[in-house]
Amino acid sequence: MAHFTLTPYFLFFLLFFFFASAESGSIGVNYGRIADNLPPATKVVQLLKTQNIDRVKLYDTDPTILRTFAGTQIKLTVGFPNEQLSSIAKHPSQALTWVQNNILPFHPSTQIETIAVGNEVFVDPHNTTSFLVPAMINIQAALVKYKLDSVIKISTPIALSCLQSSYPSSAGAFKSELIEPVIKPMLEFLRRTGSFLMVNAYPFFAYEGNADVISLDYALFRPNAGVVDSGNNLRYLNLFDAQIDAVFSAMSVLQYPDINITVSETGWPSEGDDKETGSTTTNAATYNGNLIRHILSGTGTPLRPKSAINTYLFALFNENQKPGPSSERNYGLFYPNEEKVYDIAFTPEGLKRLPAPEEREAPVARGGSVRASSSGVSWCVANGKMSEGKLQKALDYACGEGGADCRQIQPGATCYDPNTLVAHASFAFNSYYQKKGRGIGTCDFQGAAFVVSHPPKFGKCAFPTGD
Repeated sequence: MAHFTLTPYFLFFLLFFFFASAESGSIGVNYGRIADNLPPATKVVQLLKTQNIDRVKLYDTDPTILRTFAGTQIKLTVGFPNEQLSSIAKHPSQALTWVQNNILPFHPSTQIETIAVGNEVFVDPHNTTSFLVPAMINIQAALVKYKLDSVIKISTPIALSCLQSSYPSSAGAFKSELIEPVIKPMLEFLRRTGSFLMVNAYPFFAYEGNADVISLDYALFRPNAGVVDSGNNLRYLNLFDAQIDAVFSAMSVLQYPDINITVSETGWPSEGDDKETGSTTTNAATYNGNLIRHILSGTGTPLRPKSAINTYLFALFNENQKPGPSSERNYGLFYPNEEKVYDIAFTPEGLKRLPAPEEREAPVARGGSVRASSSGVSWCVANGKMSEGKLQKALDYACGEGGADCRQIQPGATCYDPNTLVAHASFAFNSYYQKKGRGIGTCDFQGAAFVVSHPPKFGKCAFPTGD
C-alpha cells in the first residue's frame, strides 16, 4: 500500500471539509462566578444566545441561575461541591434530598443534562477521594428513583495530574495508588450508567512549564511538523490531542477503552504574570479559535479519529476575585461588560466568516497606528499589553543575539522617535521577523510580539518588509 504524508497546512484545510462529513463535538463554556462585577444572569443568557452557545457548565446549583435558564433550550451541567461528598457518600437519604432540592424543582424546564460530582477530587487538599464513587452511586440512585437517570448523566471532572505518565500519549497511565481505590470503580460506574469521563485539560500549563522544549505552534494548533509517538507511531500535530489520548490510553490499560471523554475545562489566559510564559491575548485567541475549529471538525484525536469530543471552554468571563497568579483572572472570553476579550466564533458558520486567529490583525500596540495595505505581506509588532520587563528582554535579544538591524532606533536616527519601548521593540521585532523570512514562530518572542497584515507606523519611521 502506498504511503503519503499530510502537510500541516493541508491538514488545516481538511478541517473545513470535515465540517460536513464527520460527526462533530460541541462547544460549551464554563460559567464561573468568582467575581463582584459580572452582569446579571438574565443578561448572561442573552449573551449566550447571541453567540449561539447552547451548552453551559456551572459549578453549583444556584436556584436563581437555574431559573434564569428555564425555557432557553441551553443544556446545563451543574456541579456538586467537594465539601458535601462525604455526607452524601455515607447517607443515601441525603442524596435523595439533594436531588429533590436542586434538580426536581427546575428540570425539565431547565435542561440539566449532567451532574458533575465534585471537581478534581484527586487533588483536593481535604482528601475527599474515597467518597467520590459512593457519592456518584447514591446520586445516581436518586435519579433512578425519580426516573431521571435516562436524561441526566453523572460524571466527575479529573485533572491530568491524576496520570502517572502522559508522555508519550501511548504510555498514558493513572497513578498506581488511585487505580484500585477509585479509578477502576469510577470507570465501572461510568460504563454501567452509559456516562463519560470529564477531563480538565490545559496545554497552557504544559507549555508554560516547558517552553524550552514544547513548541508554541504545537500548543496553539498552528501548523507544525508534529510529534511522532514512539509507542504507536501516530503523529500528533497539537498538544491538546496528545493530552486527551494519554487519558484514553490510561483507560485502555485498565480495560475501559469504550468510555468517551468530555473535556470539561480547557482554555488559555489572555494575560498573566511575567513568569507565565505565553499568557497573551494573541495566544489565547489563537488557542481557543483553533481548538473550536478542531472540535467542530469532528476529526477527533489520532487515537480516536472522528470521535466527537464535547468541550467546554474556560471561561465565559474574566473573574476578578479568583486567587492565584494573574492568569487565573484572565481566562475569560468576555469582559464583565460583555465585550469580547478577542474576536471568536462558536459555530461552523461563524468560523467560515472569521479568518483563522493567527491570520487576523491583533490589537494595535500602544503608541502606534496602522495603515491599510493590500500587498499580502506581513509585519511584526510589539504587544503593548506585555510588561515592560518582558518587552525589554525581548528587545535586547532581538538587537543582540537575534541579529536584528537596530541602528535606526539609536538616538538621533530616523526611528528613534517616538522614544517608547513599544515603538523601539516593534522596529527590532520586525527587523528580526523580516530577516527570518517571516517564518512561522519568528514573530512571537514568548508572547511579546504578534503579526499584523497592515504596515505599522510609529512617527515617521517606515517598517521594511524584506521583499
